[in-house]
Amino acid sequence: MITKEHKHYILIGLLLLIHFIGFAQANIEYETSKPKAGEGLHSFLLRHKLPPKDFQDTFIKLNKGKFGKNHSLLAHQTYLIPKSEIELYEPLYGTERERFPLESKALKGTAFYLVAGHGGPDPGAIGKYGNHVLHEDEYAYDITLRLAKKLQENGANIHLVIQDEDDGIRDNQILKLDNHETCGSKTIPLDQNKRLKQRTLEVNKLYKQDTEAYRRCIIIHVDSRSKRKQIDVFFYHHKKSKTGKKMATQLRDTFDEKYNQHQPSRGFSGTVSDRNLYLLRNTTPVSVFIELGNIQNYRDQQRFVKADNRQALANWLYDGIKKDFERNNKK
Repeated sequence: MITKEHKHYILIGLLLLIHFIGFAQANIEYETSKPKAGEGLHSFLLRHKLPPKDFQDTFIKLNKGKFGKNHSLLAHQTYLIPKSEIELYEPLYGTERERFPLESKALKGTAFYLVAGHGGPDPGAIGKYGNHVLHEDEYAYDITLRLAKKLQENGANIHLVIQDEDDGIRDNQILKLDNHETCGSKTIPLDQNKRLKQRTLEVNKLYKQDTEAYRRCIIIHVDSRSKRKQIDVFFYHHKKSKTGKKMATQLRDTFDEKYNQHQPSRGFSGTVSDRNLYLLRNTTPVSVFIELGNIQNYRDQQRFVKADNRQALANWLYDGIKKDFERNNKK
């Protein structure tokens, strides 16, 4: 799982410089830049995404002797700028994606408990795709990883309840089945009731450890119906959870907007409804259960087998979650 302690932040930049007295001895990487015509120190720092209030004094010390009167910038001078990017690290995303930058703090103050459906001894729903077999747990897990990374890139505290140390985010069309998934660090039991109880206990344990005001559980599955039945994405909430219903509705509305934008002639028929599902009944945080389509239907399968489409699903879920968070923050 990804805990606060598990996140390894590599901060190369001014925050580190504050803790170093001798710049020459600090193992810091620098960028260089010249000011634009007439550009002052304040504007120069802002252009390089460095808040002047926090970093002006440090910048002046670093570039001592390169200023005019009142620390004005000199057009002929080249100034040292410590890199200020925060790099995040999560090995569950795979070796090619395990290091990535913090893009924003848009979701600061949030925590998410992401539960990919099935896993371990249970592959979930199965669909035939040409000569290949599609397994629900592999596609649900890949989309869950993509969503987790997107949330984490924007400042959220992320917990992957279901994990597979071998897979990472994959770009293949056919995702190979394995049974390596665990619930946290625990083996997933075959018995369905034990499996659901295990996930619920893990979510509730993590929830108690967190302090963020906005905490949500997102449960991702793939449905299975008749091959002829094409469906859209369905969003479920517990019948007594008004907050869950609002979040599910926001997610559905976001998908509706995206389809109107990208496929205006298609329309979107995804729904929001309550369901008496074990995780929705028993998890402590507000929870939304998502069915991403019919694994048996060829058109719906395109939603899963294409990596770009899996990423689009994750991006759209992120956009809906962000809107729900912003709506809650306005209250």
